[in-house]
Amino acid sequence: MVARWDSGAKVMRRLLIVVGLLVIVPIIEIAVLIAIGQVIGLGWTLLLMLATSALGAWLLRREGGKAWRAFQADLAEGRPPGNAATDGLLVLIGGVFMLVPGFVSDVIGAFLIAPPTRRLARAGVLRAFAGRMSPAAATSLFGPRRVKVRYGEPQHTPAQQPSAGATEAIEGEIMDPDR
Repeated sequence: MVARWDSGAKVMRRLLIVVGLLVIVPIIEIAVLIAIGQVIGLGWTLLLMLATSALGAWLLRREGGKAWRAFQADLAEGRPPGNAATDGLLVLIGGVFMLVPGFVSDVIGAFLIAPPTRRLARAGVLRAFAGRMSPAAATSLFGPRRVKVRYGEPQHTPAQQPSAGATEAIEGEIMDPDR
């Protein structure tokens, strides 16, 4: 009973955040549009909005094509396509943000589309989703991951007995023997 209540509370909290963003973001967009319109004039503001939407369409086509080709290359070479798929999704979301009229959404869209900042966004997305997956699923989707290693004496439970030479840490890669 408690687990249902906790998950219901999480869902309600997320719903409230989404509704809050749906109310706050348009207010911010309108305020920024008004402020820019007062500084450069209505005509220039509209022209700038059209230009950023056109730039967004062009970037969506260019970067989306690159992401699609990377996805296909990963599949053809048998590599996990997770990073390329995540890039493609971020480019798509960024393109939608840039096509929506408004300067705040254009900044968010440019952040998601531009390759250097898209890497930062991809790292955040991977951290969020890989933590919710099993290690095997995350590895098969996104490829081998780096793990944090603690140095020092190994911590053993009373049931575990260290084998000879178990005090040294080695660096390695976990491989699936069936592949």
